[in-house]
Amino acid sequence: MPEAAPLSRPILAGVVTALVGFTSSFAVVLTGLAAVGANPAQAASGLLAVSLTMGLACIVLAWRYRMPITAAWSTPGAALLAATGAVDGGWSGAVGAFLLASALILLTALWPALGALIARIPPSIAQAMLAGVLLPLCLAPITGLVANPWGVVPVVLTWLVCARFAPRWAVPLAFVTASIVVAVSLVQDGAPVDPALLLPRIELTAPTFTLGAAVGIALPLFIVTMASQNVPGIAIMRSFGYEVPWRPAMLVTGIGTALGAPAGGHAINLAAISAALAASPDADPNPTRRWVAGVSTGASYLVLGGASAAFATLVLLAPDAVIPAVAGLALFAAFGSAVQQAIDDPGERLPAVVTFLVAASGISVLGVSAAFWALVAGLLMRTVLHARR
Repeated sequence: MPEAAPLSRPILAGVVTALVGFTSSFAVVLTGLAAVGANPAQAASGLLAVSLTMGLACIVLAWRYRMPITAAWSTPGAALLAATGAVDGGWSGAVGAFLLASALILLTALWPALGALIARIPPSIAQAMLAGVLLPLCLAPITGLVANPWGVVPVVLTWLVCARFAPRWAVPLAFVTASIVVAVSLVQDGAPVDPALLLPRIELTAPTFTLGAAVGIALPLFIVTMASQNVPGIAIMRSFGYEVPWRPAMLVTGIGTALGAPAGGHAINLAAISAALAASPDADPNPTRRWVAGVSTGASYLVLGGASAAFATLVLLAPDAVIPAVAGLALFAAFGSAVQQAIDDPGERLPAVVTFLVAASGISVLGVSAAFWALVAGLLMRTVLHARR
């Protein structure tokens, strides 16, 4: 019998899961939304939307299935948006692409053949595309050290020390340091902060549907969300003895994505990186009680969503290069994992390299972003090599 533990333990584990997940990557979300055309108010609304929808998804799934199932926003998807930039149709076109991505997630739940088709994309190709998308963002801390050393050096040093002694908190504490840098800058400049900017609010946008946004955002967003979040999330939960119900999970996250899209939310999915925080024995020795951590995670996301406007304002007022440096540091682990998986199989290495280089190039052809062309180039290269053999 597992030893008894107070109920406060899984509750605290859920709070930690939400704090780590939110503070580690909210800057990536805001960066991605701004890149595809969102103004500051719309980006703040998008952050609020994904916070609320993933919080509700955590509560619904954990409560219904009595498992520590946690949802998260698609961090790789946000990085994809940051690398894609403006698309045909502008911000409303991006919102339309978010809705299309939600439709594909729902279709995956209702039509298993689509999930099987995505599974046929070689992991090396999918991960190489993700690595190429992440590369420019991961360079931000390095270029920031030159562009604004006084602002970025404290952030990087904090991250480096914590990566050695408290890896889980490395990025959140780097963000705390960045907040201090922003506060000092505001005091020095004497810049006033409008209190109205700190109040959370929803900014609805009517979607438009364009081919460029559908191919350049919706399809790659769906693929990276499935390949880099949902599938690993299922595997991590299985490693702790939990068999996550696939169809209900896709239905909940698909509906959540659809509800959040008009408010600027790009996508939610099963948690992958942070999944273990709520599902491991550290949350509770008794595996039948860890579902409480899932509910606690969701409730904490709802609270953090209420502060989304304040977080967005902090990003808006930050000195040059400081917040991009935090966002880049947050993606180092994901970038390393993607590179490792992309080149792990020697037989798949060359197509993966081609995919990576095309994605990292940032090219746009016929209004379609590099992520899509990277998939095309990698799959074509792989087909040619296999045909030759």
